[in-house]
Amino acid sequence: MAALRAPGALRLGGTLGLSVAGAESNVAIGLARLGHRVRWAGRVGADELGALVLRTLRAEGVDIDHAGTDDTGRPTGLLLTELRLGTLTRVSYYRAGSAGSAVTAADVLPALAPETRVLHLTGITPALSPSAAEAVLAAATAAHEAGVTVCLDVNYRSRLWTADRARTALRPLLSRTDLLIASEDELPLVLERPGADEPEAVRGVLAEGVGEVVVKRGASGATAFTAEGATDRAAIQVGAVDLVGAGDAFVAGYLSALLDGADIPARLHRAVTTAAFTVATRGDWEGLPTRDELGLLDQPDGTTIR
Repeated sequence: MAALRAPGALRLGGTLGLSVAGAESNVAIGLARLGHRVRWAGRVGADELGALVLRTLRAEGVDIDHAGTDDTGRPTGLLLTELRLGTLTRVSYYRAGSAGSAVTAADVLPALAPETRVLHLTGITPALSPSAAEAVLAAATAAHEAGVTVCLDVNYRSRLWTADRARTALRPLLSRTDLLIASEDELPLVLERPGADEPEAVRGVLAEGVGEVVVKRGASGATAFTAEGATDRAAIQVGAVDLVGAGDAFVAGYLSALLDGADIPARLHRAVTTAAFTVATRGDWEGLPTRDELGLLDQPDGTTIR
């Protein structure tokens, strides 16, 4: 998507800043800045905003060879963000009928090259349309069958779909998922019985074949669960400026350390580090660190294993 950001209430008018947004784009840029080879697959409109999205990804070192341009008149999706109070922002989506909502399996499957190690998906894409949901399921299935690690970030957006619709679309993905990432309130969305508490929910997800469950807890840090137990990591305390994009930055850091062969405590450490960089700056991805910058926020280890 393209993103327009207002420093205050949109209804009052004023200036808007133009940038690029999208959970998958944010993660792709975060991984590229950390030195990984990243490919982004999707659709943009044949318009100036679509050109902005592709130009930005290319400039950040993301491979866009499998990014399609819609030639049927569908526009690039748009996100409006308005700062309301402190770090509280209000978000409006204009994605119905967008080029991205028309993405299909044929658009994304060719991006799964033989050397692919991780496929990252979010719960946002299947919310856009039936064809987008089919594309996500097809990509997860193909990657799983090829031995590629499948990462699914639930990333629930209530403005895009209901919890029941999300559950219907996300549950079939669990059998293809190796790493599930969710916030505390998102975890029930992948459960057959949504009323379970967190320990029961995690056990249920692991029992369905997911190898690792990571629960994001915002300013309280995060917890990674496997069959062997749980690992907690405190957040790095920084002055919060903008919380938008923090979850995507966390995912980028976690996947980066995973690709480096790091253990779970090290993955969590890098994840909370990249998230801290993002919340301390404005924008979804602009504050994401390079690998050389990761040490700037080093502090005594806040990891506990239980």
